[in-house]
Parts: sequence; C-alpha cells; structure tokens
Amino acid sequence: MTTLKVLIVDDEPGIRSGISRILQNYTVDFPFAEEPFQYESIEAATGEEALQYIDNENIDIILLDNKLPGIQGVEVLQYINEKNIDTYVMMITSYASLDLAIKATKNGAYNFVPKPFTPNELKSAIEGITKYLYLRRMTNKLNEENRKTRFQFLSVLSHELKSPLNAIEGYLRIMQDRQVGNNLDDYENMILRSLERIRSMRTLISDLLDLTKIESGGKKRQINKVDLVHIAQLAIDNMLPLASQQNIKIYLDSSKTEIYLNADASEMEIVLNNLLSNAIKYNKPNGSVYCSIKDEPQQVVIEVKDTGIGMSAEDISKLFQEFVRIRNEKTKSITGTGLGLSIVKKLINEYYNGQIKVSSEVDKGSTFIIEIPKN
Repeated sequence: MTTLKVLIVDDEPGIRSGISRILQNYTVDFPFAEEPFQYESIEAATGEEALQYIDNENIDIILLDNKLPGIQGVEVLQYINEKNIDTYVMMITSYASLDLAIKATKNGAYNFVPKPFTPNELKSAIEGITKYLYLRRMTNKLNEENRKTRFQFLSVLSHELKSPLNAIEGYLRIMQDRQVGNNLDDYENMILRSLERIRSMRTLISDLLDLTKIESGGKKRQINKVDLVHIAQLAIDNMLPLASQQNIKIYLDSSKTEIYLNADASEMEIVLNNLLSNAIKYNKPNGSVYCSIKDEPQQVVIEVKDTGIGMSAEDISKLFQEFVRIRNEKTKSITGTGLGLSIVKKLINEYYNGQIKVSSEVDKGSTFIIEIPKN
C-alpha cells in the first residue's frame, strides 16, 4: 500500500475535518499500478502554515482553498510553481470563485472541486489527481532512466571507439612517415594490430545493432525447426581461428546427432557464438572448451564449459549487465564490448522463456548452462 500525503488548506475547520474523515479509510487501486493508494491527511488553516508544511514535508497532493486569511491560495500556488516542488494542487472553492479556480488550473493547478461537494464527488476528484500524479511520476522516472542510459551508452561507445581509432591512427602515421624503413614487412605487426582493432569495432557495432533490434521489437524473427548440433558445429568452426591463437581445443558433445528446437537460427547463432567466444577469450593457453547439447524430455540444455581464468561470485553478479566487463589484471588485455552476455540473456529470457545459469571458480574455469523449454 502506497501512502500519499494530502495537505488540506482551508480556513474553515469543518471543511478540513470533513475531508480528513472522508480520506481516512479511502483507498484507490488501478490495474496498472503495483499496489493501492491510501491517504494521510495534514491540515493547515492559513497560507503561511501551508508553506511551512510544503517546505518541510514531502506533500503529494494539496487541496487548496483560494480565500484564506493572509496569503491567498493563488500565492501558495505561485510559490509551488516558482520552487518547482513535486506536488499536485487541486483547488477547492465556492461557486462564486469559479472563474478564479479556472484561472488557477491554467497556472498549474491540476483541477478544482467546487463547494459544497459530496463525499463521492471528493473521492472522484481524489482518484483523478492520484492517477495523474502516478502517471506523471512514472513518466518522469522513465525519462530520467532514459537520460542515464543514453549518457552511459554514449560514454561507453565513445570510449570503445576512441581507443582503437587512436591506435589505428598512430600506426598509420608511423607507416606514413616510414619511421621503421621502407620495407613493408617491417610494418606487419602494426597492420595486424590495426586489423584486430577494426574487428573489435565491427563486433561492437554488430552487438549494438542486435541489442537495438531486440529491445525495440524490430527484429524480424523466422521461427523454424532448427538443428542445434549443426548450429553449434558452425559456431565452433567460426571460432577455430581465434582458438588456434592460444592453442585451445574445442570439443562438441551431444546426446543425439541431431537435436531440433523451434527457434530462430540467427538467434541461436548469436547465443552460441557469444558463449564460445567468451570461453576462448577468457581461457588459458593450451586450454579446452567443452560444448554440450542435451535433448531432455521437457527442454533442451546447452552447456559451454572452459578451463580458463574463472570469476569470483562478485563478478558473476555483474555479468549480464549491459556494457559491463570483468576488469582485473588477467582481463586487461582482452577486448570486448560488454554487451554479448546481456544480449544472450535477453534472447533466452524474453524470446524463449528460458534461463541461463553460471558457475565459476577463479583459475579453474567457468560453466554456462542454458535451459530452453520445448514448445
């Protein structure tokens, strides 16, 4: 139950106490809200007293009469607008002041309710302002989260692209100035490093496109009966050049020669490519990667196990966050976008109602297990 604080500002004690009684046991529930709303009433007889509450309490809703001794209601409303206070005002006024109440709504008040009003009329007005308050705050929260996400995205993107571009530019200038001579063979190492950085940038762009398509719902899916053993073998073949650089062996084991699942083949390729790529990159020289696919009665299980550097429990807890990479002395030279595993999890969770599990031990390796229910 969410409690909203309601400040009742009126110089008539009967009005204040009457509203408090109506709201005392009143609750509002919306199908789109996580929990119902209840109300806590605070009473103020003057505008000056209302300002003290506004400055010192987190007031959600203000029921504000305009005709007050001293500071008038419109002045209280003006103060709220100038200070940009997160509260929502509804004017309560007599029929004689309706024009003023309408003017107040144009200057920031949510609505008005004329005196005299029945309990049902007040409840209806409170329900309306509560819905407005909830939706506005949810919108503000989403906008704020989007701003943070965009800032994080641009910061990471600029860093991930800036570093390799600087390196490539440096190598090209060395070659342009013939700093190590005119023999092309002397620049072979620089060329290879430049190509590696270009490959990393291409991977980043590809991962970003995959993530954008998934989150926007714009990815066109083609669900067919696909052979996971065949897709796994293709993924392994793609990873052999990367594995050979560290003399890492990759083994494929399956409970059947063909294991079928209703899925999008490209999505399964993304899943297996990411898991195998990580198992190789975070492995040790002369290590091994074991990929197994099991056809169980209710689900298909994909397991990728390596003999690599492993992870701590703290690292595992951060593993599937976007743009997060495990950084330590052992991983500082390993390139990556920090997006691959978050993409895998989104695909498995959201598209296949499956789950991904991780177990790992530092210096002994990691095991990723994906369980996908059969349709």
